[in-house]
Amino acid sequence: MAPSDDPAPKPTEPIPDETLAPGLYITATPIGNAADITLRALSVLRKCDAIVAEDTRVTARLLALHGISRPLLIYNEHNAAAVETKLLQRLRSGERLALVGDAGTPLISDPGLRLVKAARDEGLPVFPVPGPSAVIAALSAAGIPTTPFLFAGFSPARQGERRSMLKQLRAVAATLVFYESPQRLCESLADMAKLLGDRDACVAREITKLHEELRRGSLRQLQEHYSSNPPRGEVVVIVAPGEDEGPDPALIDSLLRQALPFMPVKAAASLIAEATGTGRRPVYDRALGLAGKGHETGN
Repeated sequence: MAPSDDPAPKPTEPIPDETLAPGLYITATPIGNAADITLRALSVLRKCDAIVAEDTRVTARLLALHGISRPLLIYNEHNAAAVETKLLQRLRSGERLALVGDAGTPLISDPGLRLVKAARDEGLPVFPVPGPSAVIAALSAAGIPTTPFLFAGFSPARQGERRSMLKQLRAVAATLVFYESPQRLCESLADMAKLLGDRDACVAREITKLHEELRRGSLRQLQEHYSSNPPRGEVVVIVAPGEDEGPDPALIDSLLRQALPFMPVKAAASLIAEATGTGRRPVYDRALGLAGKGHETGN
């Protein structure tokens, strides 16, 4: 990540106590350990006019731990359409609203997109207040390549839909990250091994909590382990990219059969190798084999 242009405060300097500007603050909260909350998030929660929460009971417990008392408003997938107009009106009037999820960074598989989009469409200020995220925390400790990665959210509960999604992701040249329920973990790992190949993977459970676990292995090894040791808690599954198998040999042969009748073997091999991103020597060898089976070619 590129460094900020703003100089960081020196260790001996107090963090400035800035006035909170009007707007919507997308505020990350801990994913397990209550101490994993930023100083800025605490400041926003203390100074905002109201906190917009996915579940007010969960948020109330967090606020109590840090001695914060602010009005709580409910905003979730069930009432989003009904309360959105009221929230936008409060933002228009210059209020400071903090949007929080039950855990982690809002909008990462949490409600809030409707509200953020509507606020931005009206030109109302929206501020990110970054912090914990289960996706990033799991990636940082899994020991699996992180550049690039694709976060696919929760895998579908229905097997047919899940398998259809995995087929679409099979060709993606990136580490794949999923949220999964502990009840479906073994079934999902089995589907991943079948449709993605038995790739290197990591299951991260209960991140930052008392029973935190990050287990590495192939998808089949992990599926076998959790079949005998039923998992509990929040689960993130990280799947390494598949090996580059290169262009399909059948495709190369098909292209060569079209080119060989009209050009010398060497020229055809060079053309097809460049078009498919394949080494020239293996394509040339295949071209020689096809030419020896009856193609009329030059040399």
